[in-house]
Amino acid sequence: MNRLTMFTLFYLASFLQAGAYGLTFMLPRLFEGFGANEKIVGVMLFLTTISTLITVYYAGHLSDRFGRVRTLGVACLAIATALAAYGLADGIGGLLILASVALGAGWGLTYALSPIVLTRLVTPDERVRYFAILSVALMAGFGLSPVMASMMESAELTVNDAFFLTAVLCGVAGMIFFVIIGAVRMHSAANGPELRSSLSLPAVAAIIGSRARLPVIMVCLGASVFAGMNNFQTVFADQRGLNYADYFLAYTLTVVLFRVALARFTGGTNPYLTIAALQYVMFGSVVLFLGIGGKLPMYLVVAFLFGIGYGVSYPILAAMAANDADPALLPQTLQFFALSYFIGIFGFPLVAGWMIVEMGSSALLMLVAALAGIEATMAGLRGLQNRVAPAQKAS
Repeated sequence: MNRLTMFTLFYLASFLQAGAYGLTFMLPRLFEGFGANEKIVGVMLFLTTISTLITVYYAGHLSDRFGRVRTLGVACLAIATALAAYGLADGIGGLLILASVALGAGWGLTYALSPIVLTRLVTPDERVRYFAILSVALMAGFGLSPVMASMMESAELTVNDAFFLTAVLCGVAGMIFFVIIGAVRMHSAANGPELRSSLSLPAVAAIIGSRARLPVIMVCLGASVFAGMNNFQTVFADQRGLNYADYFLAYTLTVVLFRVALARFTGGTNPYLTIAALQYVMFGSVVLFLGIGGKLPMYLVVAFLFGIGYGVSYPILAAMAANDADPALLPQTLQFFALSYFIGIFGFPLVAGWMIVEMGSSALLMLVAALAGIEATMAGLRGLQNRVAPAQKAS
């Protein structure tokens, strides 16, 4: 298998399995069908968080033993099982718990290992571009699956049917990963011997003590912002008399178009300042969302700005995590980066669900805006430090 075919199949599989995360945005709607509220959604996603963190920690151990791409294939099958269980559930009980745990395990493995596979296939100079393409595939899957669910509801199907269909697509993704095992091994071998991936407490301590600490912290904050805006978007839209599908379609198109257009953009001469500028746009979009009411044009503007701010900054930040890492700890740093991401993605909804029920959605959005502002400021300070350092060396 040639390199182009291998990458095409790799990104296709990534796109197909990414729809699973997008359907977690539909959990409030799914749970509403059997009388559960946003608090229960948060609790189930908290179980997903625990499963994810354990799985990400041991992802390297599993991939060292069974191979990274084979582990990706198994992970997709776990996600397919989780989605089918969600679709079959008709109340709060063991099936929902099984689904939440299996989703966390499967998604944790795919998200942690995919960037590591990519780093073995490309040179350091190519990382931002290939990470950007991966993020396009993932974001397309994230954003289009809620749109698909809305279309299925309009066609008098159910949200449950959307979970069943996406389960099938995740199964196909798993098969694709099994097909490309040999090709990935062959093309990775050209880049030298493979480092072990196992994450350990000493490795975590070394990462925390390195420059990679900042992107690891930032990705948790950004993931919390992303989860706060997207996981309960169906609730926000219903409160304003809007259609959540409009938001997800506008957001997804924005992210995909900008990431494709900027696929070769590496963040400029000072990537952290670029990240800061983009994340202040993200901050502004959340603030704007607080005051738009039920105005559809402004709703689309919010989605557009959030897509630019979060969607374009994320692949640059992921590349910075790789570039700031100790080369000997690159696989472990990327796993720890993924672990921090999942704390925000699946952990923050526990807080968000509680806030919506007890304090209202406006309080949640104010917290999300504050987190976005903090993350942008952290990036700006690192960017200013990087600007000063060369000047000091020159003098």
